[in-house]
Amino acid sequence: MSRSGTTARPIEQRGFWLSVYSQLLEAIGPRGWWPADSPFEVMVGAILTQNTAWRNVEKAIRALKEAKVLSPEALGRIDPEELAALIRPAGYFNQKSARLKALAAFLLDQYGGSLERMRAEDTGVLREKLLRLPGVGPETADSILLYALEKPVFVVDAYTRRIFARHGWASPKAGYDEIRLALEAALPAEASLYNEFHALLVYVGQRFCKRRPECEQCPLRGYARVSVEEASPNTPKARR
Repeated sequence: MSRSGTTARPIEQRGFWLSVYSQLLEAIGPRGWWPADSPFEVMVGAILTQNTAWRNVEKAIRALKEAKVLSPEALGRIDPEELAALIRPAGYFNQKSARLKALAAFLLDQYGGSLERMRAEDTGVLREKLLRLPGVGPETADSILLYALEKPVFVVDAYTRRIFARHGWASPKAGYDEIRLALEAALPAEASLYNEFHALLVYVGQRFCKRRPECEQCPLRGYARVSVEEASPNTPKARR
């Protein structure tokens, strides 16, 4: 199929998506996401990044490290109010304190605090368990699965949905799992590929595919199936 597309939807075609990925990787370079010293730090960051900028997450993570509480055991012991004070820079600190406590309790109760035991769990089963935790939606759960546990689950954030809608790759009304499952069906089940691909899409969303898009400089400018003017009115708004 050509880049403009006239037959099957490109979301169903492996060759198309690998072409998009290669184009982004060549134009932008590896992103090396997620920045963290441990898988558990990634999990904590996935909670803290909800509805805030990453620079605020970094401040909160730094405070947790300085207080020596960045482990499931330490988060399980710390007083909720003390934890909330430490993560205050990330915003919604009382809610996020409760969510971090719940995550730590889950890891301790279900896996004895072992990330290896957690990683060994069936991906679908683990995803359902994560989604039952307070404040953990699909994007947070999948970020934990992909970036912390290296499981091949594609993260679909607001940037991804905006890019897909503007380029005609998916309907602006497409649901989270509709896009995720279609991508996972089309791409090789490789966590490293999903990791880098998603990070590249986030960069495009932040740098080029903004509310006022800069299409002329965008590395995906040759891949659009519809004009930005046609797609923009209903595209999702990115928060991160």
